[in-house]
Amino acid sequence: MSFNLIRKSEFDKVKTFDGDWAIKMELFADMCRYNTLVDVKKAGSGHLGSSLSAMDITTYLYLNELNVFEVGFDSPDRDIYFSSKGHDVPGLYSLFYALGIIPEEKFLMLRRLNGLDGHPEVRQNGIEASTGSLGMGISKGKGMAWAKTYQNKNGHVYVLTGDGEFQEGQIYESLQATAHQKVNNITAIMDHNKYQTDMLVADVNNIEDVVQKVSSFGWHVVRIDGHDYNVLKKTFSELKKVTDKPKMIVADTIKGRGVSFMEKPEMETFAGKTLYKWHSGAPDDESYEKGLTELTETINKLSEKLGIGKIEIPKNKGEGKAITKTEKEFVTEAYGDALCEIAKTNDKLVILDGDLSADCKLRKFEKMYPDRFIENGIAEQDMVSMAGGLARMGLVPVVSTFASFLAARANEQIYNNAGEKTKVVYTCHFSGMIPAGPGKSHQSVRDISLFGALPNVTIIQPCNAEETKWATEYCVNKAEENCVLRLVIGPSPDKIELPKDYKFKIGIGAELTEGNDALLFSYGPVMLHEALVAADYLKKIGFGLKVINMPWLNRINNEWLKRIVQDQKKIFVLEDHSAIGGLGDRLLNSLTEIGEIADREFINFGLREYPECGTPLEVLEFHKLDGKSLAERISGKIDIETEEKVKQRYTSDAPQ
Repeated sequence: MSFNLIRKSEFDKVKTFDGDWAIKMELFADMCRYNTLVDVKKAGSGHLGSSLSAMDITTYLYLNELNVFEVGFDSPDRDIYFSSKGHDVPGLYSLFYALGIIPEEKFLMLRRLNGLDGHPEVRQNGIEASTGSLGMGISKGKGMAWAKTYQNKNGHVYVLTGDGEFQEGQIYESLQATAHQKVNNITAIMDHNKYQTDMLVADVNNIEDVVQKVSSFGWHVVRIDGHDYNVLKKTFSELKKVTDKPKMIVADTIKGRGVSFMEKPEMETFAGKTLYKWHSGAPDDESYEKGLTELTETINKLSEKLGIGKIEIPKNKGEGKAITKTEKEFVTEAYGDALCEIAKTNDKLVILDGDLSADCKLRKFEKMYPDRFIENGIAEQDMVSMAGGLARMGLVPVVSTFASFLAARANEQIYNNAGEKTKVVYTCHFSGMIPAGPGKSHQSVRDISLFGALPNVTIIQPCNAEETKWATEYCVNKAEENCVLRLVIGPSPDKIELPKDYKFKIGIGAELTEGNDALLFSYGPVMLHEALVAADYLKKIGFGLKVINMPWLNRINNEWLKRIVQDQKKIFVLEDHSAIGGLGDRLLNSLTEIGEIADREFINFGLREYPECGTPLEVLEFHKLDGKSLAERISGKIDIETEEKVKQRYTSDAPQ
């Protein structure tokens, strides 16, 4: 596999060439598109569709509008640009490389430890705001713009938003407040490519007529072709004359712009809905080569038309062989299957989705029971409160979306529902640190503590597909209080084998290994795998580690706990969460309550900092939560022999 970039020197040649301005812009942007495709392929994941659709807008801004190269990126008088949606950041990094803001070696470390984050983070050169969780950008931009006025500083603030992002309630709060507060030195730009995740915005939760809506809040709004450089130039020039209102550009764009097969979505057979397959993920080898070939042809035509001479475009090849995928277990697939089975006999079950039906493995349910599937779009607070209303009417609503956006963003709504003593099932997908490529906006490591503060909520994280089905059945059909299902979204590193006589009972875990030197509690397929790897390492040096699968994160049977710890002097807990507010705190409270903590060593392994971005093993090793590091921390020995096979435990098959 080759990953060769169009070099910065070629971009410099285009930038300084005295030729047709609009053609220069097109050429520069398509060269960036080429490098974006290379970068995402090398990373193994990333967002191509949005990166390509927004490329003309960002290219125009940095080469024509922003004053950062004149006054400096640290100047309080600088113009500010950032993306609120964040999905387009691979394309922005590509532009930053072309402009010399980030070096080549850094650019080629997308979604790697000490490289470039999968969503924008201010620790990266040129990034003005950390994003990734949608809906916050205009509010943050308003704060920057207000501060400029207050401090008598120059410079304008530009914020790029997505179109699906306009389903978030905070967007409308920010629109109203910006106009009311007369913050007029801000321009919002919508990358209106018509698709969110993998479906049309119009099918998920229609935002039109967006021009009329935003205008009604007191903004000056224009709608333009976001790929026409002459139109972009004219529009930004005219907006400078508007000084009494905040401004917004609705830029009609094409998702996957520049690569024909990414511009044209595939049709799905159910309900006549159009699905878009290039929102996230790296292309396969054939598509990678095909896309680069098409962009190469476009670049050659534009350079000839401009008269600049041939642009040096490197050769990039896929491996040229079919990739044989190993069988991997997805607990989310078991969850989706379980819901379909339960629905056959429980007509009160209703599913609510937050624009993540495919990632959360709900498409099967959506097809089988369309009248019991509610697509709310990117609007978590609205979705949760609607679930509360459904529960008040005697139904059993199951809310599914990513844990980071559900537990935190809708926490007040969840609290309100819980206080009504009804039952709602909250399924927190993408729980924990892995996959780590998207960065900390998506790594959910505080949800257990947020839900755990509520007295009538049971939190469960199953370790394999079988336990996931049991847990789903319990939550929907048996539990009398609110439930949280915490699910890892990626493929399990390995299938966790449960004892043959194991029964899924409230507050009781399962012994996975034998050992009397120490006891380790953990949960979920990722961390239990690391715990078992640690046990294997320790066994080789004569240290017996008993590993316990504890799926009940806030419900502990004290009689069982007393029996489990009776012969142990060292107790460890391995969290896929912050060290604060997780299973460890619950176990410590229970041990104290039953008088079993005295004379025992109790250590909780969990995050005490923000989770890092990178490959799964890179991130686990960085936080010293991989099996080898755990074995060393538990035994007190250093440099336990590494086995090469341990380095090959993870794949990048997870939604990113």
